[in-house]
Amino acid sequence: MQYSLLDLCPVPEGSDAAQAMRNTTALAQRAEALGYHRYWMAEHHNMPGIASAATSVLIGHVAGVTRKMRVGAGGVMLPNHAPLAIAEQFGTLATLYGDRIDLGLGRAPGGDQAVYHALRRAGSDDFVGDVAELQGYLGDARPSATVRALPGEGTHVPLWILGSSLYGAQVAAHFGLPYAFASHFAPDALEQAVAVYRHQFQPSAQLDKPHFMLAVNVFAADTDAEGAYLRTSMQQAFARMRTGQRGKLPRPVEDIDAEIGEAVRRGVDQALRVTAVGSRETVRAQLEALQAEYRPDEMILTGQIHDPAARVKSFEIAAEVMQGLDAVAA
Repeated sequence: MQYSLLDLCPVPEGSDAAQAMRNTTALAQRAEALGYHRYWMAEHHNMPGIASAATSVLIGHVAGVTRKMRVGAGGVMLPNHAPLAIAEQFGTLATLYGDRIDLGLGRAPGGDQAVYHALRRAGSDDFVGDVAELQGYLGDARPSATVRALPGEGTHVPLWILGSSLYGAQVAAHFGLPYAFASHFAPDALEQAVAVYRHQFQPSAQLDKPHFMLAVNVFAADTDAEGAYLRTSMQQAFARMRTGQRGKLPRPVEDIDAEIGEAVRRGVDQALRVTAVGSRETVRAQLEALQAEYRPDEMILTGQIHDPAARVKSFEIAAEVMQGLDAVAA
């Protein structure tokens, strides 16, 4: 089973966006050496703790410092953009880097209504129509078309649908596209959405059978206690986001309940329950259980960890575990 990596280019407390991007460069190069199949970046806006707002620009940078690993968006929030603009951006990336570029599409705004207004979008909610328009721009050459994506036309950049609800599953199935579920922060509809996607899937020119990607948070370290300690940064960040207190990625703490309260922590942990945390052995057991329960075709691993070195080490351990699971399955 393929394993991939989702990097939000986190900006830790005490650091800045420039250093976050250097951290991403180092992590991407290490991920390629570790056998990660894809390296995805995600579009977020107006968030001090995430430096991947100009997603296609950062994807181009990562593609430029790697050689073989697929690089792409997980995802671009399509309602924020004209499909033509996205076709030109990713068509340019595909022209530069060949068949290494993925384009995952989400329906959420990647920010609040103020961000949506600032992006000058008119409020259209025709996601299906936008996906179809984008497919047309990236498909076979249409010399007679009034509007063409140049570059972009004929690149056939692979599209993915991202989602956390039945709607995304239905759209992915309708278009015959691979489906990535946001189980790392919104897993409530996971089982039902995957069932809908697999049942309703219609083969397409891009894909002949369903391909489901499960997103999993991973906080791997030498010991269970250290893994739990690393995880507290994401727990704090998620708690603050829920109350509108956005900021940089917090430093980890020894007592998370003392920091955000037990009741809040329980709610956060429920939302972030598709997570593997702890030592190599503990993470192996948790990932194996997730694999057995949801039968994904691919896992994409993520994890908001404050210390860049600890983040790299977590993904190193996770890659070793995934390779071991694959060998056992074989």
